Amino acid sequence: MNALALAGTETATRLQCTDPAEIRARVQQAGVVGAGGAGFPTAVKLQAQVDTFLVNAAECEPLLKVDQQLIPWQAGRLIRGLGYAMVATGARQGIIALKAKYHAAIEALEPLLPDHIRLHILPDVYPAGDEVITIWQATGRRVPAGELPMKVGVVVNNVQTLLNVARAVEQQWPVTRRTLTVNGAVHQPVTLTVPLGMPLREVLACAGGATVNDPGFINGGPMMGSLLTDLDSPVTKTTGGLLVLPKNHPLIQRRMRSDRDILAIARTVCEQCRLCTELCPRHIIGHELSPHLLVRAVNYPQVATPQALASALTCSECNVCESVACPVDISPMRVNKLLKQQLRAAGMRYQGELHGEDPLANYRLVPIQRLIQKLQLTEWYHPAPLHYEEPQPQQVTLLLRQHIGSPASACVQEGEQVERGQCIAQVPEGALGAPVHASISGTVQQVTPQAITLLRG
Repeated sequence: MNALALAGTETATRLQCTDPAEIRARVQQAGVVGAGGAGFPTAVKLQAQVDTFLVNAAECEPLLKVDQQLIPWQAGRLIRGLGYAMVATGARQGIIALKAKYHAAIEALEPLLPDHIRLHILPDVYPAGDEVITIWQATGRRVPAGELPMKVGVVVNNVQTLLNVARAVEQQWPVTRRTLTVNGAVHQPVTLTVPLGMPLREVLACAGGATVNDPGFINGGPMMGSLLTDLDSPVTKTTGGLLVLPKNHPLIQRRMRSDRDILAIARTVCEQCRLCTELCPRHIIGHELSPHLLVRAVNYPQVATPQALASALTCSECNVCESVACPVDISPMRVNKLLKQQLRAAGMRYQGELHGEDPLANYRLVPIQRLIQKLQLTEWYHPAPLHYEEPQPQQVTLLLRQHIGSPASACVQEGEQVERGQCIAQVPEGALGAPVHASISGTVQQVTPQAITLLRG
């Protein structure tokens, strides 16, 4: 399995392209976007000029097992992908931040590391994978609230993104596959690579289906993932995982609450204990964000300052405040999301100072084993080993917006034959976005403003 990854330093880490403009062009043409969830077009991120490029390999969402298994398999490719990103951004040092428990990944990487790339071992805490927290832990730098990491000379990508960068630069391979974990209440927990556009219903079948009669589903991780109500939804470039739990599980029930219920609970039971603020990862490193004040604003909007309200825009939605901190089952994170919607609709931006970090900051992050217990996931926490055989769906539905920015526009018609890897949707000239490529060879069955459906054969 590791023969390709451990092919030797001379061959595994040698870069095939050292032209920054050419690297960015190939990455853009391949449709590479941030695979960690946001989906920001990677070619745009590679325009930044920084001194440090950081690989976020923390993968601290319980039940997700992707990056920690991809690294041992493709360690050389990851280092090359990081190398291309460093060339494009002018970075002098590369850092791969991962946890000590990822033994196989560390063993695969260490023999291949060039002098300008190092490993940083993260504590086994949540949310070590929040890029602001990862930067703080790996470099000691604190990103000011409302600013991008490049403000402190850092650009961050996760493992799958940089693997896609390497493929784009070396083989001009577009992004047509996604590796994800299926875990929880399933017969055969698994991590596998599937064609983009494959229905999640078929992905679930690859894990043997649910083991409970009335399951609920989460798209992504148990902390930041969203409630999934339609298993016919397709896999996208940012799909992190498919979690299956009993519908009466607290993680499912909380996500089923309406915004109205969330606000009603916040108005009636908040005791202003401040624990949500004391455990807020952004707050403890010096951001102004104070979730307890935003919950207070629901009750007493007349005492909320515009500055305090605007701080909601800096919330990373890590969900520590709801799932770990609050003793009375409020969701400050959901309150923040509602405030964000209002503030963005009004065109507001946050501008504030970076305060001193909490002297107990390193002790306020949540140990993963404690988090698993708190989330009541012990029964559903499975290894989900990497499976190398790729499923072959007969039909895929490729969304035209799998990224931040403008949706892509179809450049094929119904009835047209396409080949895997062919560009089938382009982003308008000058617009922020990424092209979409066929993930299977076949016939264009349907084209809508939202998606393109392909039928194999």
